[in-house]
Amino acid sequence: MTNPRDAFLQSVRQAVAAGNRAGSAPALPERGVTGYQGAGADPVARFCDELTAVGGQAHVVADHAAARARVVELVQATKARRALVGRGPFLDALGLPEALRRLDLDVTPADAVPPDSARDAYFAADVGITGVDFLVAETGTVVLFARPHEPRSVSLLPPVHIAVAERRQLLPDLFDLFAALAPDAAAGALPSCLALITGPSKTGDIELRLVTGVHGPGEVHVVLVAS
Repeated sequence: MTNPRDAFLQSVRQAVAAGNRAGSAPALPERGVTGYQGAGADPVARFCDELTAVGGQAHVVADHAAARARVVELVQATKARRALVGRGPFLDALGLPEALRRLDLDVTPADAVPPDSARDAYFAADVGITGVDFLVAETGTVVLFARPHEPRSVSLLPPVHIAVAERRQLLPDLFDLFAALAPDAAAGALPSCLALITGPSKTGDIELRLVTGVHGPGEVHVVLVAS
């Protein structure tokens, strides 16, 4: 009778030997300096699928006007009373503070908060709205740099985070992100903090039960202008 331990070890040896055969792994197609392609043929669809899988919500829209309208709808759906809005060329062009104030919301631009009262203002916000620096299709990840006019607190402290992005900011996979950051890293120009946000905040520390929204937002929405 075969010893179960010996049988198990033999199966491991066979699997290792099969996996180590020269030439057994198919060559990956080249893409620039990176061979790995983690996003598939449709990066937008892959991003939406991956973000949904980790508990986030993706909203693909056609243009800037549709992006502004979708953000307004999302804020209304949360019944928010206070909104904290980041800054940036794309985000500024949407005119979100004006659109949200028409809903009788208390809207605060992130860079308009005095440092001595920033903590209270950020914790009081019901929703934080930011731009993005990149999106990663392979993992459904939002990449945000910390800046004086858009500190990381905008995406971390309010219970709802809405990120607005353009198609050109979407990268296939993490290898492309590292390649995009390489010039800034070489020049010593990386930000003080780079946040990789993959869905709502989660923790499994308490009795190994997954809990959402403990260390950050319980809802994460990405409004993506696909054109």
